[in-house]
Amino acid sequence: MPKLQDTEKIGGSGHKVFNLKFQILNFEIWARLSGKSQLNHLICPATESSLLAAGYEVEQMKKQISVTVNGVTHQNEIEPRLLLVQYIRDVLNLTGTHVGCETSLCGACTVMVDGQAVKSCTMLAAQADGSTVTTIEGLAQGGELHPVQNGFWEHHGLQCGYCTPGMIMAAAQILQRNPDPTDEEIRHGLEGNLCRCTGYQNIVQAVQCAAKKMKSKSVAR
Repeated sequence: MPKLQDTEKIGGSGHKVFNLKFQILNFEIWARLSGKSQLNHLICPATESSLLAAGYEVEQMKKQISVTVNGVTHQNEIEPRLLLVQYIRDVLNLTGTHVGCETSLCGACTVMVDGQAVKSCTMLAAQADGSTVTTIEGLAQGGELHPVQNGFWEHHGLQCGYCTPGMIMAAAQILQRNPDPTDEEIRHGLEGNLCRCTGYQNIVQAVQCAAKKMKSKSVAR
């Protein structure tokens, strides 16, 4: 197993050696103080692969989290680097939340965290520890679709449907904050959610339909 002072000898070219030394630089102090060659697992997969190739051991650090998702509390041991969207899809097997751009641009992965719409590809699962999360699967209550879901159904606010779960979650928050939005306010509220199919007009109509449904329910009560 290589020693830290020997890193300049690792690799087949100067470029590779420089990259490896740069990747190891942030971990040198920890490793020297601990006297170990194991490195913290709070690193990206590419860096991890380079370190493993160089002969270092990567310590598998885990974090215990407790998250209430759609009314059910889940306790899991996870890697600190696990994204919330990966936790929802791969650990909890709730695949209604979609992975799109993975750069926070498209909004396909939008969920509610403590009542706020969040792009779950931008949040670590560890950051949701102790939080309440609602995904598209938990929006309907008592077997009855949420008014936004009904609005999208009635006004065909979708085509391929890939953006739809995130679009519905974002629209639900718009109506929580503003029960009677204008078309312009709806379009502004959905700026963070991209759709490549519909041209958005049917989506705006779907949200307006949902607003009317929610208003009529409120009056009925």
